Amino acid sequence: MEAALFLIFCFLLSFILLAAVRSKRRSTLLPPGPPGWPIIGNILQIGKAPHRSLADLSRIYGPVMSLRLGSLTTVIISSPEAAREVLKTHDQVLSGRIILDPIQSIHQDVSMAWLPSTSPRWRLWRKISATQMFSPQCLDATKTVRMKKVNELVTFISEICERGESINIARASFVTSLNLISNTLFSTDLGSYDSKISMELQESVVRIMETIGKPNLANYFPLIGFLDLQGIRKEMKVCSDVLFQVFQGFIDARNNEKTTRNESDLLDSLMDLVKENGPELKVNEIKHFIFDLFLAGTDTNSTTVEWAMAELLRNPKTMAKAQAEMDDVVGLNGVVQESHISDLPYLQALVKETLRLHPPGPLLGPHKAESNAEILGFLVPKNAQVLVNAWAIGRDSGIWENAEQFEPERFLVGREIDLKGRDFELIPFGAGRRICPGMSLAMKTVSLILASLLHSFQWKLQNGVLPEDLDMDESFGLSLHKANPLYAVPVLKPANGSLL
Repeated sequence: MEAALFLIFCFLLSFILLAAVRSKRRSTLLPPGPPGWPIIGNILQIGKAPHRSLADLSRIYGPVMSLRLGSLTTVIISSPEAAREVLKTHDQVLSGRIILDPIQSIHQDVSMAWLPSTSPRWRLWRKISATQMFSPQCLDATKTVRMKKVNELVTFISEICERGESINIARASFVTSLNLISNTLFSTDLGSYDSKISMELQESVVRIMETIGKPNLANYFPLIGFLDLQGIRKEMKVCSDVLFQVFQGFIDARNNEKTTRNESDLLDSLMDLVKENGPELKVNEIKHFIFDLFLAGTDTNSTTVEWAMAELLRNPKTMAKAQAEMDDVVGLNGVVQESHISDLPYLQALVKETLRLHPPGPLLGPHKAESNAEILGFLVPKNAQVLVNAWAIGRDSGIWENAEQFEPERFLVGREIDLKGRDFELIPFGAGRRICPGMSLAMKTVSLILASLLHSFQWKLQNGVLPEDLDMDESFGLSLHKANPLYAVPVLKPANGSLL
């Protein structure tokens, strides 16, 4: 009996020692990172601009860095080499999603953006978006709509010129992007340049993006999420309900239609899918799918146009160079066409440069490790959150010469840098299976709007503000906005004739 107890004791002691050794080995393999406080870990080191604070910490602890945010182990990726490991080499293991608390409160089980990449429903929504919205055939079919909506923007700005007023660049671009996506979805305009409804929709979208990205205790301590201590769930619901009510209105109207439509849109296709799949696909899921497309197709486009115009207003010589290129290609009295974009290399370069300095999603989407993975020799443990700091990579002086300067010329010399997730020095749309499915449409939309603004008008800052004094402060969220909207004064170019 004593011998048996001794053997059991030895076995238990060996098990405990082995576990301790494994735990110690695992902890030594974790990426380095700053020491944290008990319970809260490194939460206080995140601040209101996480993309910047994390970039600063990564300069100390390296391109693969670990933090403890409450109960959540987080690995920060801040170099092209490490990003390649996460988004390509170990894409399958690291393509899960950490479901942020605001998302859980409205639609984590049905959202294309947040469903696991192994989910059949995720594959269905990706297939629908790829085949019915973003395929080359679909993009070609909607080219006329894009031209029409951008020409309406030019007409509106021409009226502003006559009154000598300034224009809110982000709001005007948002209305254009809003009407582009609403025509694809519902065959109608949702926005108007002087409409309070358009303003309310933009404010709701911006607040949603800021709310999702806001540092949130419920993300770090899920057990207290139901308390909603910061009121984030409540704000998310209020803003989201504005959009869901709009979508439900279109769905109800479509259900009540008694005649067959001459031309179908995406909503028609989605409603047909519901009829074909019966209980397997519900109308509620359509609303959430549209919600994802709506956010991605409006806010990020208008934000990118605003940042581009802000950089150009700070750099008048760069703006003049872009306008001269368009005068040569389009003609002084010509109208920018989508077909011109491929013949405007400087315009393409300045869009890339804008995305380098101001990526729409500075930390991309929060990835989740579905199992242990090794990144550049460091352990990323199962269930860890993985954040790729695209903002930091875009401003790394070891990669980019004059990294903080707006210099589109850098993309005109040397090798071609791709935006499609193959060159990890520049990944504003992500890479791998989680790459933004609407990237091609976004590039067409942003390039066409920006080219039309630059070719049709001269621009100056309002109230005599000097270019070097232009406020470039950021407001952090799931997307990166200007903290203070850009207002600029358009002046009709006298050499141009009819704009439309």
